[in-house]
Amino acid sequence: MEIDPDDLFRDDEDDPDNELFQERESTKEFVVYLVDASPKMFTTTCPAGDRKDDTHFHVAVSCIAQSLKTQIINNSYDEVAICFFNTREKKNLQDLNGVYVFNVADREYLDRPTARLIKEIDNIEESFMSKIGSQYGIVSGSRENSLYNALWVAQALLRKGSAKTADKRVLLFTNEDDPFGSIKGVIKTDMMRTTLQRTRDAQDLGISIELLPLSWPDSDFNVSTFYSDLLGLKGDDLARFMPAAGEKLEDMKDQLRKRMFKKRLVRKITFSIANGLSIQLSSYALIRPTLPGAITWLDSVTNRPLKTERSFICADTGALVQGSAKRFQPYKTENIKFSVEELSEIKRFSTGHLRLLGFKPLNCLKEFHNLRPSTFVFPTDEVASLVL
Repeated sequence: MEIDPDDLFRDDEDDPDNELFQERESTKEFVVYLVDASPKMFTTTCPAGDRKDDTHFHVAVSCIAQSLKTQIINNSYDEVAICFFNTREKKNLQDLNGVYVFNVADREYLDRPTARLIKEIDNIEESFMSKIGSQYGIVSGSRENSLYNALWVAQALLRKGSAKTADKRVLLFTNEDDPFGSIKGVIKTDMMRTTLQRTRDAQDLGISIELLPLSWPDSDFNVSTFYSDLLGLKGDDLARFMPAAGEKLEDMKDQLRKRMFKKRLVRKITFSIANGLSIQLSSYALIRPTLPGAITWLDSVTNRPLKTERSFICADTGALVQGSAKRFQPYKTENIKFSVEELSEIKRFSTGHLRLLGFKPLNCLKEFHNLRPSTFVFPTDEVASLVL
């Protein structure tokens, strides 16, 4: 790695030619919030005398509202949809019973979070029963499977975009650990099988399904009853799921911020100590000024950044100039010519390695020595650190 003195402290992620930059610019998130609206979700979770609106449905709606507020500020290009299942009314393109897609202006597809959507989801509890309604969508004596229908609708909502350019997720809020508990026998086995197959079909299309279980004060959500098979949880993953899910639900807003504001890796450099002993280091930006982002032109099909190509044409003959451009620097009475490669070599004054020359007292370090924001270095833990 060669060091350009004007480019030493630029983040690799902000380099348009870097793969990290292209990946960040071309990837956005499509999210479907899938909320169980069965009567059980509207049962108060607090003893008498506490807040009457403290229901699991209220908790789910509050989490969604907080997520939308965070996304509208930090990830404005992400797209979302809110879908309720176990409902009396139905509204979806597939015309499936028990599923209601809640979108602004009756648009049943993913859209960017807006202030209007946040306002309506905040006030949805006031009119939910009268306009949408709640009922159990999986009952004995009926082959109707509202959970299967909800996953089908969510998969259809996420059909836009490819898995290479979009991160597709379904966030499922429910307090029912056994959605098929009211039915028995072969019908139950068949409904569980078809629901699990619908989940695998969605996962094969690059859609991840995340469960946010809502537990009762006197009993925990038993994920082993059904959802462990739906999520593919086994062994240690099954044991760690409930604590991790509870923490994510309680701190949903902070969890999203942690995902958005990750540590900024500036560079990877080699620290040469002595006698051929080197350590691979990663440098991190602790403090950086916030600057407005540059405009990036994207391809409408692949969503990849466009690259500009420039050609030089001779002003006298109109022919395309094949040779590389030359630069010159006036010196006395003549122009000293440089090629682009020669100018690039002039800027490179080091191999890019840190080399230990010795030790000095701390008082030898002056304030004016710090020309740029400080960078924190730490041994790289991705690969073996020692290079002999």
